[in-house]
Amino acid sequence: MRLLFVTSEAYPLAKTGGLADVSRSLPAALERQGAEVIVMIPAYPRAVMQLRDAKVSARIGPVFGITDGVLITGTFPDCDMRVVLVSSATLFGRAGGLYQDDHGVDWTDNGLRFAYFSKVAAELAVGGIDIGWRPDVVHANDWHTGLLPYFIANHEGARPRTVFTTHNMAFQGNFEHGQVPDIGAGDFEFYGKISYLKAGLRYADRVTTVSPTYAHEILTSEYGFGLEGVLAGRGSHFSGILNGIDEIIWNPATDHFLAANYRPRETAGKRVCKRELQRELGLALAPDVPVIGFVSRLTEQKMADALVEALPWIAASGAQLAVVGEGDRGIEAALADAAELHPALSAMVGYDETLAHKLQAGSDILLAPARFEPCGLTQLYALKYGTLPVVRRTGGLADTVVDTNNLSICDRSASGFVFDEPTTDGMISALSRALALYRDQLHWRLVQLQAMTRSFGWDRSAGAYMDPYRGVTGIAPKWREEETGDDEDNARRAAG
Repeated sequence: MRLLFVTSEAYPLAKTGGLADVSRSLPAALERQGAEVIVMIPAYPRAVMQLRDAKVSARIGPVFGITDGVLITGTFPDCDMRVVLVSSATLFGRAGGLYQDDHGVDWTDNGLRFAYFSKVAAELAVGGIDIGWRPDVVHANDWHTGLLPYFIANHEGARPRTVFTTHNMAFQGNFEHGQVPDIGAGDFEFYGKISYLKAGLRYADRVTTVSPTYAHEILTSEYGFGLEGVLAGRGSHFSGILNGIDEIIWNPATDHFLAANYRPRETAGKRVCKRELQRELGLALAPDVPVIGFVSRLTEQKMADALVEALPWIAASGAQLAVVGEGDRGIEAALADAAELHPALSAMVGYDETLAHKLQAGSDILLAPARFEPCGLTQLYALKYGTLPVVRRTGGLADTVVDTNNLSICDRSASGFVFDEPTTDGMISALSRALALYRDQLHWRLVQLQAMTRSFGWDRSAGAYMDPYRGVTGIAPKWREEETGDDEDNARRAAG
């Protein structure tokens, strides 16, 4: 089965958030399942610089008036997985962020940029652009590729099948008509605008999202952001598949970013990592003081505003707080001001991959709340690193963290601390329970061990993705074609 995995970012070529991690790890896991995968992203300058064995493989004819397009092929810098970069200096060769300028303002031509990206991907998929390879399935991700299923569905003649994954319904790619090129007449009108997300949900052969709980939540008006009706109309062609993590990149036993490595039953290295994190962030070198980490976008979705409100309580609790993230300018400023007043608080504005690894290893508690959370990856990293997460019961957070109480400690399922109400008080209540357990090191160590030994690798989830791929194509991956034996046993193995 040949799979074209189309996404706006993929680590380490380009990253603003969890989508990049998924777009690197899931394709690799799909290859282990027997698929032949090519990842396609825009040719941002940093991506071009990192690509191995890069070469121009095709010229792109005029698309939406853009005439400087080429396809660049190569491999990821850290593995042999194949990549196609869609290059246009006009659209993707600029300095600044992937979607915004250096001041955090969206590029005014994002509608054109990602319509072009999707149209070029569609042309490659149906054979209009030849690189000597055509896919059986095109897997499009988030609003940036929402037009891709529409373009393919409207192709006359043989075409690949499409799967579209919505990673966050709050980001929809809604544009005024004047911001979008002439893409034809389709069912993607949304309150007077054109919605790229709606196009993906409407025209893909199958639709998925990133956790089972979130799949149920976004069928409601509270979480569907106006598109719940479109999803409901997809019926059995819509499902939720839990994200995983790359347990090679995110593994405290081998992580090269850490001052010392450690594993579930040999955690002395975690104490070294804690001291190094405290030193690097200018916190007091206090091995017995709990460190609360927060590494996330500083937005209301992530309850960063509630974190600001909780700062006096955290300061009075005797814990240290390490924050790494960027987002809302007001929240950034409030955290910076608080760090000036409280020596037990460190706030680093921006995202740094190395520091993110160090924070996961050096913290005792990861604060990862959310008003809604499609899946979340930071809490999965925290579990792997023995940093007990504090989360709200929503989306993928509910699917991955088991609240710690007497029963869950006894049955060895406890792995963190869960609260229900999306309020500052709800979050503080869970944090208070976490800090109380920290003072009971015997039970803390037991829950920490339970958390570290849980597995959220990608192989099981990649196996689940094979179901919609097989459903739309009827093609089994190579390893299943070679299997013999009972069909029911083979089907169970394919599902993970």
